[in-house]
Amino acid sequence: MRRARAEEPLAPFNLSLIEQHRYRPFEVVGANFVAVDVSDPEQGGAAEALTLSGASPEAPYAAVELELADPRAGVVRAGLATADGDHVVGVHDPVRGRVAIEVRRSGRTRLVRRKKLDLAGDDGAGRLRLGFVLCENQVTLLVDTGDGWQAVLSERDRVAAMVDLRRPERLTAHRYAWGGPGIARVRAGLFGMAGIRDPHLVQHADGRPYVREGKAYLTATCAGMGFFRQAHWGVFTLDLDDPRELEQVGQLFSLRDGLLLGDHAGQVVRDDDADRWIVATSSWGDFGFDGVHVRHLVTTDDVLHGVHVLDTQPLELPTRHSAWDPALTRIEGRWHVGFVESPSQRPFDFHPALAVGEPGGIWGAALTSVGAAADLHQCEGPILAEVQGRWWLLASDGDARNYPVFDLDMRRVGRLDAPYPTNIPHPQLVPLEDGEFLMITFDGTQYAKKVLGYGGHGDVLVLRSASIHDGSAR
Repeated sequence: MRRARAEEPLAPFNLSLIEQHRYRPFEVVGANFVAVDVSDPEQGGAAEALTLSGASPEAPYAAVELELADPRAGVVRAGLATADGDHVVGVHDPVRGRVAIEVRRSGRTRLVRRKKLDLAGDDGAGRLRLGFVLCENQVTLLVDTGDGWQAVLSERDRVAAMVDLRRPERLTAHRYAWGGPGIARVRAGLFGMAGIRDPHLVQHADGRPYVREGKAYLTATCAGMGFFRQAHWGVFTLDLDDPRELEQVGQLFSLRDGLLLGDHAGQVVRDDDADRWIVATSSWGDFGFDGVHVRHLVTTDDVLHGVHVLDTQPLELPTRHSAWDPALTRIEGRWHVGFVESPSQRPFDFHPALAVGEPGGIWGAALTSVGAAADLHQCEGPILAEVQGRWWLLASDGDARNYPVFDLDMRRVGRLDAPYPTNIPHPQLVPLEDGEFLMITFDGTQYAKKVLGYGGHGDVLVLRSASIHDGSAR
């Protein structure tokens, strides 16, 4: 331990960060992305008939919630359907005492997965909620008998074998749909999240947080019902005076190689000089353990609000390996890009790296390598952060269970004084007006792992700093 000279700037490792809040964002139908909300829908027609709404999801990350006034009334279905009878739906059958995932394509109907589950009970008392969620091509059924949403059944491969809803022409033909007796309410729209991870501040090009009316904007990965392909990217606001919850205000998807995908884990930057937005993301949307790369675009569209399908291009980074988690800031007239460099995904091996552009250069051009922490093997989540006028690259080391700090020459100079929860939490610092910092991160708390496997994490953790005024370094 050493004493810092009075004129030294306060480094990130001279902050002590303490957990203040922990909570779990969870929405089946995203609260700000409801396309259908109908109470006491009319019933009629054949028992298997579906009512089609006028709305289609913009991407294959969609949900339908049914509230059943009488769970014993009969078979109900919820999901997506076309005008010519094709559908992908969840089924609740109280007579057989089961739930199922049903796909109909070109006149052929198939139950791709089913499960015995008596949701009506002996007397049918109380209301039941049934949820259908599509994430990429994976369909998951959820139920709520009064204790919150529980995932009970999920299937991807058998659904994808019959219909690929990542294809825009297929998805556009499908509309939110439902059918059956005893339905008290229908809500449908884009899927929200089972948790969030990979938070990254939306910034101005010079690194200042993008703040409006006391709320900071962040992007984050919306954990889906499944693995990395089932996640997608969202934009959130955080009230800096009361950071006990995030509000999702934007949904970001990708169109590439003819498919609608949930690419995620990146950053959005406001380039005020050019009156545009710079978006950089990672190609997790079709991940198959065979490589990941960083993609980007520039646009004048307000990507922070509403629904956007991004037409991105690969970003040329100075690496021959896979890459993800881009972090970008223009520092002293030069674009700096932090990213993860990964020599292998079988097994996973990854570490932080830094690239820099030419003085006065344009975004994304002529990036050269500054260096990489190749001695680390489970380290990601790079964040470019300014603390009292000096810039640093922060990261998260899952092996050492700490947050290493690098200078802009990629020399390791210390680590953050902050608790390290499960998984590999990203050290997103958020500067406050009083000179202190919040740190917004996440942990590995899973949702429904027995049904969905790994990928449904995590809880949001909010930490707050208290400067170490005696200058002792860690």
